[in-house]
Amino acid sequence: MRLASKTALITGGGSGIGAATARRFAAEGARVAVVDLDGDAVHSVASEIEAAGGAAVAIVADVSVASAVEAMVATTEEAFGRLDVLFNNAGIMHVDDGDAETTEEAVWDLTMDINLKGVWLGCRYGIPALRRAGGGSIINTASFVALMGAATPQLAYTASKGGVVAMTRELAVIHARENIRVNAICPGPLRTELLMRVLDTEAKRDRRLVHIPMGRFGEAVEIANAALYLASDESSFTTGTEFVVDGGITAAYVTPE
Repeated sequence: MRLASKTALITGGGSGIGAATARRFAAEGARVAVVDLDGDAVHSVASEIEAAGGAAVAIVADVSVASAVEAMVATTEEAFGRLDVLFNNAGIMHVDDGDAETTEEAVWDLTMDINLKGVWLGCRYGIPALRRAGGGSIINTASFVALMGAATPQLAYTASKGGVVAMTRELAVIHARENIRVNAICPGPLRTELLMRVLDTEAKRDRRLVHIPMGRFGEAVEIANAALYLASDESSFTTGTEFVVDGGITAAYVTPE
């Protein structure tokens, strides 16, 4: 098993990428701390893992609150004795996120608090735990829009994910000599509740699909598979990267330097 003896903490673990990754990691032998603000969802995922013979603990936490993030890391170490993989995955895409003129300040602040501050807090409290374990892997969920403009205005989301990529690069450099690797996954559009709630009509979905060379939305498990590589020892010489899993969008639209 690719994650045997490792402990992973996954935020946003109640649905979408987080839930798919929690199941995938557990299937590869990891003990998983599943974190989400939705208590019912996170307990459901943890129970499913345990029913399949895996080890999991459900933690309800708001990743934008420092005390909650500190507690989720402490709970993980108490439950499993160590932390080897930190997947800062929790995020939102607000339906009222637009351009600079139309996005309300409250939408901007909420998006930054969860998508960017939440990653920083995860690293703030997770890095000491990884250090106590002798090193490990941090995976931060960014987005393909961190590398290019979005076809539909979503300024707060795009800016927050750009910040995640920049923070990932710097943390990778800072902690490289401590055996702590830090990488960002940049998913393309996925068939998850998060995006489908925004693309709530066939016309909106078709507009997004026309930009994807593969002609389809990605699936959460496809991102979970990418996270598995970054969590495992197979990626031992990989740090500071933007791991793009986007169906070819950036290849088609980003101009090489």
